[in-house]
Amino acid sequence: MNARAAAERQCADAVLMIRPARFGANPETAASNRFQQDGAGAGAAQAARREFDGLVAKLRAAGVEVHVADDTPDPPKPDACFPNNWVSFHADGTAVLYPMMAPSRRAERRPELLERLRDSGFRLARTLDLSGWESRGEFLEGTGSLVLDRCHRVAYACRSPRTTPAALADFASRLGYRTIVFDARGPAGEPLYHTNVMMAVGEGFAVVCADAIADAADRAAVLGELVAAGHEPVVIGAEAMHGFAGNLLALRARDGAQVIALSDAAWASLPPQARAALERHGRIVAAPIPVIERHGGGSVRCMIAEVFLPRERG
Repeated sequence: MNARAAAERQCADAVLMIRPARFGANPETAASNRFQQDGAGAGAAQAARREFDGLVAKLRAAGVEVHVADDTPDPPKPDACFPNNWVSFHADGTAVLYPMMAPSRRAERRPELLERLRDSGFRLARTLDLSGWESRGEFLEGTGSLVLDRCHRVAYACRSPRTTPAALADFASRLGYRTIVFDARGPAGEPLYHTNVMMAVGEGFAVVCADAIADAADRAAVLGELVAAGHEPVVIGAEAMHGFAGNLLALRARDGAQVIALSDAAWASLPPQARAALERHGRIVAAPIPVIERHGGGSVRCMIAEVFLPRERG
């Protein structure tokens, strides 16, 4: 089925989330993820589950349909609460499985969870498995590597060890996306490990840490593309980016309202004008997830895999 044939909304009204079993700092991902801190104590896994449950409760209270699956304790998967890196779901019934850089993360790909969504009434027409790129040293970590403007078929991606050219080109070709690729860096000049820590696209708005885009021409191109697509740019600084303000996600509630989900730390890091801009576009849902952010190096957006699959007619 041609992905171009299926019109896609920007905001999903259903999501998949994985309740962690053995959460902790992953030494295999630390070198490329400067947002991650080690030193997770014995209580980190239990604290992460409490934070996870709190976020799920807040999303459900806001009217978002949340499908929760439990992580399996063996093999240990310290990053299992970040499913958006290994799977994405699309309006034509496609599920995409992605190539992951860290060997310990590859066990997170669990095809049985796709069947669980099918059992919940979603139509899964095909599974596109890109994980074979791992054997060639090519990686693309889902909607961490990719920030998708689904309505306009544009994929934004910053180059990094986890987002490499051949895997990105394969995704774009098979899913019918145009790519906008650039270099993005943190304060010390290091490549940002994922695009979704520095930008997010919602309906009618886009959050972007413009200063993180290294090249001025690339910066202008990204901002120009967002404006041309009808998104109000909400430009944030490096401090807000490191507070995970770029790692937010726009969703759709049962009543049709846009829900903007982010962490308490992300919301606190935003200046008043940025908060006001987001409040114009949607209902803010903020949750405290400090342990997951500190030791996992990801925030709310990373914890959510949007489900755009069509629903079976009963």
